[in-house]
Amino acid sequence: MTPTLVRQRLPRAGRAPRVDPCARARDWSEIQERMLVPLYEAVYERLEVGPGSRLLGLGCGSGLALLMAASRGAAVTGVEASAPERLALARQRLLPAGSAGGDARARGGTRLVDTLADARQERSPAFTVVTAFEPIGCLAGDAEGLAGLLASATPLAGRGAPVVLAGWGPPERCATSSVLRVATKLADPLRNAGSWRPALRDDLEEVAQRAGLRIDGSGRVACPFGYADVDSAVRGLLSTGLFDAAITATDQVQVDKELTEALHPHQRRDGTVWMPNVFRYLIARVP
Repeated sequence: MTPTLVRQRLPRAGRAPRVDPCARARDWSEIQERMLVPLYEAVYERLEVGPGSRLLGLGCGSGLALLMAASRGAAVTGVEASAPERLALARQRLLPAGSAGGDARARGGTRLVDTLADARQERSPAFTVVTAFEPIGCLAGDAEGLAGLLASATPLAGRGAPVVLAGWGPPERCATSSVLRVATKLADPLRNAGSWRPALRDDLEEVAQRAGLRIDGSGRVACPFGYADVDSAVRGLLSTGLFDAAITATDQVQVDKELTEALHPHQRRDGTVWMPNVFRYLIARVP
């Protein structure tokens, strides 16, 4: 290995990732979030979400899944504690013009808050469905965090209420896995927290068991990632946060470059990018 290559691999001390949180949230909302629409639809259809449903969405992001549930007649409450920029976009989508703050309520019972404690203020009637659609199983430590969140959230749901977890499918059935390996390649190997890893078969089941839930079924859904061009693909994938550890360990320019190179095999003749993927969902029940 040449000295030049060694220098490129070393973490660059004192250099922070150049990330604009607002731009990242917009990229998620406008480019990436829609890739999971087949997952949302499959779950809502299976659970017959509609009028009479009271849905609690954990990690609701910019609110597309909540919007789809509300369009089916459900009353929805979304919690987004880690990405206030995404929550701001969700409020624009779901709350009427002129409403403000976490307590703002739209017609139909929509409520968006930034902490689970705020959702707790309305415990009656209990939630009939709880969803955690942010896919787990690709970041070191994400399963442990979700298990704790579910344990805190499920007391707000009625006995027997379904709790839905989502995750990446087998790496061999997810074309995007080859692109996500860039995150592991560039991340600091001495600091694994937040770095990408291949999804494991029992990730979702282990989370449900840690949260004290009763497993009651699962399913797989095809969620292809399609982008207008490579630039859109790079922006969409970066918005997931799966490359943040790599950006911290190297820099934004290097991550953009290697991510672009990894996407070339998935680029079609018309310039679009297409990556077939399979996602899993698990249905558990509140005991």
